[in-house]
Amino acid sequence: MGVYSDIYEFAARAGAFEGYVYQREGLTAESLERWVDHLVEGYNAVAPDIRKEFQSLCDGTIGRAIQSLIITLGEHHEIIRKLRGLTTGKLPSSPDDFSRKR
Repeated sequence: MGVYSDIYEFAARAGAFEGYVYQREGLTAESLERWVDHLVEGYNAVAPDIRKEFQSLCDGTIGRAIQSLIITLGEHHEIIRKLRGLTTGKLPSSPDDFSRKR
């Protein structure tokens, strides 16, 4: 795949994941493990210098998903740890924090 396809694939999966976990009851780690692993693979498929271009947006999207999942899985769950590995900046304060820096 080309770099633009890799970016699109990761962004689409990240956005879908955020929407899926938002205020959802009954989530289990088992139902999320494969999805999170694919997110990690997609993120790592994009070169670090290119990721810098969208990292703050990723921090927001993945950060809101993390905030949603902490309620169910707890702060120190392996899935939360993996998702934090996709972020570098300050995370949103809640799943509803859509403040965006321009």
